[in-house]
Amino acid sequence: MTDDVRNIVLGLIAAGISAVLGWLTRTFLWKRKLRRKQAFFGLPENSESLLVVNRDPAASEPAVHRFDVYALLELSALVKDCGAHFHVLTQDAAHQGFGERTEFCVGGPASNRRMMAHMSAMLPGVRVNVDAEPGPDRGAFRIGGERYRMDPGVTEYVLLARLTAGDRRDARPVFLFCGQRAITNQAATRYLARHHERLSRTYGTGEFVLLLKVINSQAYGPDVVELVEDVTRAARTPLPVAATGSPRNTHRAS
Repeated sequence: MTDDVRNIVLGLIAAGISAVLGWLTRTFLWKRKLRRKQAFFGLPENSESLLVVNRDPAASEPAVHRFDVYALLELSALVKDCGAHFHVLTQDAAHQGFGERTEFCVGGPASNRRMMAHMSAMLPGVRVNVDAEPGPDRGAFRIGGERYRMDPGVTEYVLLARLTAGDRRDARPVFLFCGQRAITNQAATRYLARHHERLSRTYGTGEFVLLLKVINSQAYGPDVVELVEDVTRAARTPLPVAATGSPRNTHRAS
């Protein structure tokens, strides 16, 4: 074998080894990323999950608002990416506990009894004005001593939460998307889809409650979202009796 032939053969072998090592490295990184995503969502391969949707309060018959349908589509893509399965249930059909399967619950307590039950059990520091009568406080959030009013189509708020049941290490999480309007529910699911890696790095598989602000949805839809703050401590702390009166601050749309 001449030197030229030997060099060509060695070059081919080196290229083959490099290609295999590159493939193995990419596969390893992809699998590690997938495992982190599965752990964050509580969705191991072939596991089951629930997508619980509210009803459209403006409809005369049982119906789901189109923005809530879009929110379900965002969530179903996340579940499929984890290699898991999902079942879609309406809020009046989800008669079961939580912790056995990952749950994604969409809609405020005025239109979703399941959301109302979750908030009562796990977010004692949050109050939502569910008064059907028009007024400046309609749909307003009260978190601890703060109140957040909406200006429809201009400034609206939504809670995005990852919660677990008790101290069970094997408990699957419940994700809540509690918005002041249907479009804010979709905004929260889109925020989760876009930022789940950062949230996973920050919180791991722990709990969090984030207050998000949806800006100018009448022009930008659910795309322009700002993180107001992490309100986990306030949301998880029961309100004192004095806090049921007037809050110390009101956040209005500018």
